[in-house]
Amino acid sequence: MRLSARVDYALRAAAELAAAGDGPTTVGELAKEQDMPPKYLENILLQMRRAGLVRGQRGPEGGYVLARPATEITLADVIRAVDGPLANVRGERPEHVGYRGPAESLQQVWIALRASERAILEEVTLDSVATGALPQRVRQLAADPAAWD
Repeated sequence: MRLSARVDYALRAAAELAAAGDGPTTVGELAKEQDMPPKYLENILLQMRRAGLVRGQRGPEGGYVLARPATEITLADVIRAVDGPLANVRGERPEHVGYRGPAESLQQVWIALRASERAILEEVTLDSVATGALPQRVRQLAADPAAWD
């Protein structure tokens, strides 16, 4: 799986907002805490706002907050908000890509890959990332030495 810098920044900023609780956090604070470019982060937060994941508050005490509880926002939600569908082939959904001959079964592989990604990314919430309380299955997979190769 390849994650773009945009997704990486979005997930890190979302984890910071989850840890911050109800109080707004400025783009500058988020960028500083996670060592990210503020202007780039601002664009990412706008995408997340359009997707209904964060809200912006104006004024001297302004900043960004999560639009829903961190327990209700999954990593998959954030990834889809800034990068689109979880798995695609040449910009197409796997079920819309057809192959012929010996390569025909690749479509099933891509669909299985997407299902596997979903199984993890839709289970892990921002709260579980921010608190370090990852689901047991995620901890088990990460503890396998082969996963680090």
